[in-house]
Amino acid sequence: MPRHGIWSIYFVSPLAVNKRLPYSGRSFIIRHFDIPSPGTWKPAFDMNIAHRLIHRFLEKSADLYPDKVAVVHEKRRAEYSRVNRLANQLAYCLLKSGVRPGDRVVLLCENSIEYVFCYYGILKAGGIVVSLKPDIRPDGLAELLKELEPKVLIVSTKFEKTARSLDRARSRLDRLLVIGTRLSDQGGGGGDSRLYYEELAGHPDGNPNLKIDPNSCATIIYTSGSAGKPKGVMLSHANIVANTHSIVEYLELTSDDVQMDVLPFFYVMGKSLLNTHFAVGGTVIINNKFAFTASALKQIAEEGVTGFSGVPSTYAQLLFRSPIAQYRDRLTSLRYCSQAGGHMPKHIKLELIKILPSHTRLFIMYGATEASARLTYVPPERLGSKLDSIGMPISGVTMKVLSPEGKVLGPGEIGELVAQGDNIMLGYYKDVEGTKRVLDHNGYHTGDLGYVDEEGFFYVTGRKDDQIKVGGHRLNPREIEDIVIESGQAVECIIFAIEDAIMGHRLAGLVVPIRETSETRRTILDYCYQKLPKYKVPASLLMVETIPKNSTGKPDRPKSLELYEKSVGKETGHHA
Repeated sequence: MPRHGIWSIYFVSPLAVNKRLPYSGRSFIIRHFDIPSPGTWKPAFDMNIAHRLIHRFLEKSADLYPDKVAVVHEKRRAEYSRVNRLANQLAYCLLKSGVRPGDRVVLLCENSIEYVFCYYGILKAGGIVVSLKPDIRPDGLAELLKELEPKVLIVSTKFEKTARSLDRARSRLDRLLVIGTRLSDQGGGGGDSRLYYEELAGHPDGNPNLKIDPNSCATIIYTSGSAGKPKGVMLSHANIVANTHSIVEYLELTSDDVQMDVLPFFYVMGKSLLNTHFAVGGTVIINNKFAFTASALKQIAEEGVTGFSGVPSTYAQLLFRSPIAQYRDRLTSLRYCSQAGGHMPKHIKLELIKILPSHTRLFIMYGATEASARLTYVPPERLGSKLDSIGMPISGVTMKVLSPEGKVLGPGEIGELVAQGDNIMLGYYKDVEGTKRVLDHNGYHTGDLGYVDEEGFFYVTGRKDDQIKVGGHRLNPREIEDIVIESGQAVECIIFAIEDAIMGHRLAGLVVPIRETSETRRTILDYCYQKLPKYKVPASLLMVETIPKNSTGKPDRPKSLELYEKSVGKETGHHA
């Protein structure tokens, strides 16, 4: 039977059930897994069918806490009732523009109150939200629009010029909607002035209450992954709601929680922070200026922030580029910090435990965009004894370690980490072969190599596609990066292989020093020689101010190699 433009065809085998979804006449292979429902813990929101829609988080919190501040951005604050009304008006605006369930709606907007109500408004209209990174180049935007064939492109005023420069016909774009603000109270000034959105005026502000299938695609999140070419991860309402439920459970979130968000909303972790706190009626503080760490710490203290989340580079900056020691006693409300988005060196974790207030719990987490955000976490009380672990599966998720032949491996045996759960994606947009490579009857193949211990804690030893071959040895760059950080001389480090006429390849890397002196490089290399076999010690290290990152704050290995190759020939005496 067709469901909102989606055909479901079931191919039953003894091991799995497959579905085929066509979008715009093209097919995509996805997998469905019969996974037990999450545990018996009762969250602050309903999990029945009627509430397995993402925008119900906003609607229920607007009913329960209409006058409570939902989101703060600089001097502006918006209550739940106001955010919900604006989202409703946008939904009706989109419906009037011809948006129907299953249509893609592209959102190009920085983290802001506008982003929040646009995100939920698109979902209320039955559209598929496609949030793109704000730093996307015009030619890259045109290519993605051509692929997506969106019904509407929504942009903030910041990106209006870029959007209007597009060839609408070539980009297959039906309508452009610019969400701009006008002060309705010109004399009021300051952060309390009411903002008026001309594009939304006159549209109804009640909940549309469309009938939407929870298993239909809700969002497409583009992730470059390790291959470089963007992949559109299709996540359903049910995927995200299931993951939100589990995260709320282990973080023990309530309406009293206040989350500072320094991560972009187009990134799956940024969306997760928004959804989890809107699910319980909490408050989200948007901070787009974390580079000014003193100001961010001041806001954490003044706003009574209870939760802070980041990727490894966020915490490296917090440790080595911020006055956190001076603010430690003022962070009285900060009950937890959480980290995901890649491997964080043991040294950084230990330093964080030392510097954070004694009442602040540190959650180390692991996941993927393909898993709606989260797969595992380390309970803070076990972090001391499981410092290298990515933790145990969250509720509703099962994990196993598989050999290349598909055999389930036992404790201590290294293989690929494979996950199953209601949070696992539908598939990659318009990429049948890519979907087949990562989804099968065993579940989602993460591409990470690792093992599980006797207690059920999982560990990542590296990525299948990140291995470096040097002088006949196959190396994991992460092991070397950790030792460089452990030397106590570096904020960040990234290791890669460069071509060598004699060896074929040799190790090199970029290092952001804590304080660079003439001895810094030699001190780091001496420490590496103490801790590593000679063939694992980098032949060359280049000291830099910052390591190239992708739009989500993760180190970009190809761009780092490019920077090294451009710099190493020009700098003399600056590298080993």
